Amino acid sequence: MIMHPCRAEANEPQFRPACTARRAALALGLVLGALLQACAVVDYEQRRWIFMTTRQAWAPGVAAAVGMQDVWIDFVSAHPEQRGQAVNLHGLWLAQDDAAAPVLLFLHGVRWDVRAAAPRMRQLHALGFAVLGIDYRGFGRSSDWMPSETLAAEDAREAWRWLARRHPRARRFVFGHSLGGAIATRLAHEVDDEAGLIIEGGFTSALEVLQSTRWGWLPVRPLLTQTLDAASRIAAVGSPVLVVHAAGDRMIDPALGRALYERARQPKRFVRIEGAVHEDVGVVGAAAYRDALRELFGIAPAPSRADESQGPPPGEAQVD
Repeated sequence: MIMHPCRAEANEPQFRPACTARRAALALGLVLGALLQACAVVDYEQRRWIFMTTRQAWAPGVAAAVGMQDVWIDFVSAHPEQRGQAVNLHGLWLAQDDAAAPVLLFLHGVRWDVRAAAPRMRQLHALGFAVLGIDYRGFGRSSDWMPSETLAAEDAREAWRWLARRHPRARRFVFGHSLGGAIATRLAHEVDDEAGLIIEGGFTSALEVLQSTRWGWLPVRPLLTQTLDAASRIAAVGSPVLVVHAAGDRMIDPALGRALYERARQPKRFVRIEGAVHEDVGVVGAAAYRDALRELFGIAPAPSRADESQGPPPGEAQVD
């Protein structure tokens, strides 16, 4: 019978300390391994719950995307999780007839792919922008990988570079809806060539979104890996900031949009759209949008576009 080294050495007094140390190191290794595995599971589940990725398309969005140009943005990831791997992002491009029109990068929220954002993209196009909307990794036809806050931030930066290469003289704006607002704020914080930041249905941080719900009592702060902390970044954004929020938003408390606005530096505007919910601000608040874009950024659509942008009678708006 072959005896385990530690058992053999344990019979000799001079070997007992070394044997004990090896056992302690083995136990520590097992504990650390279990903790790392648990942390990896927690991180993965957070990413799955927060982004709600799906490869399915929203049918009305697919219809609205007809006529938009498919674009593909290829790059090699520098993110530690995928360092050196090729990434392929799918996007939709809606050009303006006027080559001098401002250009906008549209960053969507959770669950559906960029085609679901096509109606919003058309509303912004009607207000005077050429619009590029992208899918982060894990959405739609982009590379299949579980998205995260930092991976989506890399995707947004690469899309921004794509726009800069193709429209170097255009005024370029960043737009984020819901979760996309946090990604848009991070991008505007990291670059210095944006003409403005527009956030619709945004929030201060993932933690404060949770705290605004009935689950707010849960002590999850130490476990959060996806903080989406727009509040800590927006004050360093150097361009004008427009924050728009639906008064009837039941997904993101309007108070969180207002709190994010309060942290931004001047010049800025906060527009609260009465009669709107999380999904229809661009329709109900079309007139308020148009006025805010003109006052804050000097953007006005052509008369033919203005009629198109109004849609149904606009709701009342509170503007700061």
